[in-house]
Amino acid sequence: MLFDGASLVLYMCGFVVYMANIVKGLRVVSGGKYDVERVEGEVAVGVKGGTGGDEKPLGRDDSLKVLAASNTILALVLVGVLVLQTGQWYAERKQTQEIEQIRKDKTAANKGNGSTQRAASAKKKA
Repeated sequence: MLFDGASLVLYMCGFVVYMANIVKGLRVVSGGKYDVERVEGEVAVGVKGGTGGDEKPLGRDDSLKVLAASNTILALVLVGVLVLQTGQWYAERKQTQEIEQIRKDKTAANKGNGSTQRAASAKKKA
């Protein structure tokens, strides 16, 4: 449960980064309109219906840096999901191995107790 919940949180973080930075950054970069206050009804940082206020639009270099950083963050988040899923697989595998070992030990103990009891009863009869 812990691994699944943490994976879901990481997926949501990745989705937010993708929608907030990558999609909007790609729109600005593909449009090629840097240092413009409004790009097709959007502020340069990508907020629809925004007034622009105190925010100044990003230049070409800054837009590409934000896009690269967002892609790096997204890659790390997805690697984190892979690590969590691998950890869950490993934990389930170890648990299965331990259960099998316990079953083998119980079976061996039951066989050992049965043969010891038979030997003791055979001695009493003799």
